Amino acid sequence: MGEKKKKKNIKLLIDHLITSTLMLKIRNVIRRRCLFSVRYFRPYQNSCNLSYIPTTVLSRIDIFSNHSKIKLPFIISSNMAATWSMGPGTLEVPLSLFATNRRRLANKLKSGQIVVLQGGEDVNHYDTDVQYVFRQEAYFTWVCGVREPGCYFALDVSTGKSYLFVPRLPEEYEVWMGKLHACSDFKNIYAVDEVYYVDEIKDVLKSLMPETLLTLSGPNTDSGLTAREAIFNGIDEFNVDNESLFPIIAELRVIKTPEEIAVMRYVCKVSSDAHKQVMLYAKPGRMEYQCESIFLDHCYRVGGCRHVSYTCICGSGHNAATLHYGHAGTPNSKIIVDGDICLFDMGGNYAGYAADITCSFPANGKFTEDQKLIYEAVLFARDAVIREAKPGVFWHEMHLTANRAMLAHLKRGGLLQGDIEEMIRNGVNGILQPHGLGHLLGLDVHDVGGYLPNCPPRMTGPLAKLRTARQLLAGMVLTVEPGCYFIPRLLDSARNNPEQSRFFNWHRVERFIGFGGVRIEDDVLITDDGVENLTFVPRTVQEIEEFMSNGSNFNKELKFNV
Repeated sequence: MGEKKKKKNIKLLIDHLITSTLMLKIRNVIRRRCLFSVRYFRPYQNSCNLSYIPTTVLSRIDIFSNHSKIKLPFIISSNMAATWSMGPGTLEVPLSLFATNRRRLANKLKSGQIVVLQGGEDVNHYDTDVQYVFRQEAYFTWVCGVREPGCYFALDVSTGKSYLFVPRLPEEYEVWMGKLHACSDFKNIYAVDEVYYVDEIKDVLKSLMPETLLTLSGPNTDSGLTAREAIFNGIDEFNVDNESLFPIIAELRVIKTPEEIAVMRYVCKVSSDAHKQVMLYAKPGRMEYQCESIFLDHCYRVGGCRHVSYTCICGSGHNAATLHYGHAGTPNSKIIVDGDICLFDMGGNYAGYAADITCSFPANGKFTEDQKLIYEAVLFARDAVIREAKPGVFWHEMHLTANRAMLAHLKRGGLLQGDIEEMIRNGVNGILQPHGLGHLLGLDVHDVGGYLPNCPPRMTGPLAKLRTARQLLAGMVLTVEPGCYFIPRLLDSARNNPEQSRFFNWHRVERFIGFGGVRIEDDVLITDDGVENLTFVPRTVQEIEEFMSNGSNFNKELKFNV
């Protein structure tokens, strides 16, 4: 080998060693301070890792997960934020999450089109000057992650460039509300290409000479409401298509990216830990709303979740049979008494992404035989779905799988009699579980995509209550939430219906009037060959009793581990 070649090889080796050492140090720093706090990082250290080098040149963001590894080019300037978080100890969400979503969307559209979305607005309490705490519209969050109200966003499909339009606020804003950010500040905060004021939107879009503006308009099949279409002064001067965008962007939201999955792992872990704190705190004599407050405190103070994803449901005793208990008319205001079953359905929200978890447990920490029978019927239903759910399976099949497992256990326990399939044909499953198995989960707690144009339509009969009839796909996140409830109105209806009444052993069932109900709800990710359960709470009777033995029922000096 010549002297020149030797020197060249030695130089290459030295460069490689220096680069490897530098990258190792950077990865170690990121692991310590960025992706997860020590509290939440440890369970995921083998499944998720984020690393980046904040320089003015092209950097790479490497996302590792259990199911995929992708490398995405991402420009980070020395002044441009690379992540967002609620502060030390909370998850740092990479802004590449939103850049990835924009690229996915642009890849589905045509050159010459520009997507225009309108964000959420501040809402006042009726005629007062007090406003609700602002929560951004979900599609707007998906595409750019912008947290302020009153904004617009545009994506030029031809170039891939992103345009944010922010309100032009008066100078006195700074006195009352804090620093008045310039457009350049917003550009750095959200890592977008261009930022202008809202009153400039027509002129900016005109300068881009689009063939078509794509605006968002389509039905939410859970609420029956319609997504808000972007409107601004001068939009009538453009060719506007308000039909093409909705099914495309809604379908993209159904399949989560590795970055989105990392956020959902975090919010589910925070919410799981909050539920565990509630289980330790709950005992006879305490109020339902006090248990709710423990959940809210942990999610916000420890996990940085300023919002929960829906109104907390904290039903005890007979209230556990009210599916959406906790609303204004029944604000979690009952005293928990000895012998009650507690059904607590609560989920935190971080960076817009939702958790939705339900725990059911005895108020005094020990299951009675009746409580154990109903609880394990629901647990067996949950377990059957966890075993069998995988890509290619239809959701209504999973619903019926859960129903069969629950009915079979109740039959073994003497509450029901007769053939299981006949029970289902005659609607007995709907008497005891009058809701579907679960729903898609993401930026909305009942996430979009359940009944899009190219998906199976809503079924007729009892299965019409399902929030989707889709075939499962890898990358979906759904709730699995079977339940068994003793709802007087439904039981009276079954007793008066000969086709249903014959399946019930009424002398046994009458003991459960006033019992309430049990629901077990896990948040799961559909993987290539099954599911990953994102929920970490005690689930078996033994696990619950052992965990609660360290709680308020048994330890007067209990101190919460937060």
